[in-house]
Amino acid sequence: SIKAIVLRIDSPGGGVVPSQEIHDAVLRVRNKSNKTVVASMGTVAASGGYYIAVATDRIMANSGTLTGSIGVIMEMANVEGLLKKIGVEGIVVKSGKFKDIGSPIRKMSQEEQALLQSVMDDVHKQFIDAVAEGRSLEVSTVQALADGRIFTGRQAKEVKLVDELGNLDDAIQLAADLAGIEGEPKVVEPRRRFSLRDLLES
Repeated sequence: SIKAIVLRIDSPGGGVVPSQEIHDAVLRVRNKSNKTVVASMGTVAASGGYYIAVATDRIMANSGTLTGSIGVIMEMANVEGLLKKIGVEGIVVKSGKFKDIGSPIRKMSQEEQALLQSVMDDVHKQFIDAVAEGRSLEVSTVQALADGRIFTGRQAKEVKLVDELGNLDDAIQLAADLAGIEGEPKVVEPRRRFSLRDLLES
């Protein structure tokens, strides 16, 4: 009975795989269930949040929404110098030369850094390909925008990363129009399942 879905996104992103899984779930709903899906961006819809948005039919952002951030990041700390200063020695027993890659107790080798960079580059390419396909843009066009920078909703519209500017109500109306709903659309919001644990914790 649901004619269209409005997916409200208010997220700075997160893990690559959860973003990809939600992205793929949105595509499945669009393709297998033949549902219209419109993304409505809140305060922030960046990185993984934007990854999800590109799976929808249309993207609507507020003019001040922070979006984009097409990139991936991996951060590690090296505390080897601190450990030496306080007289602590790290001991590692491992089964392969890369098993402790990114260890905080020693400096990373150039070979290890190159290996991690290749992983980041591949994930970044997957992100770029998803944006190019979802937004019907050339890969080279997306690559020029995919250096991790953020955009306001208005800036994102100028470079075709979003389609329209508007709020949640505007996105609901857009979804209704795309789905051919006449008159005032009836909005059904998902209900959270009852959880005894949530009740006790509250």
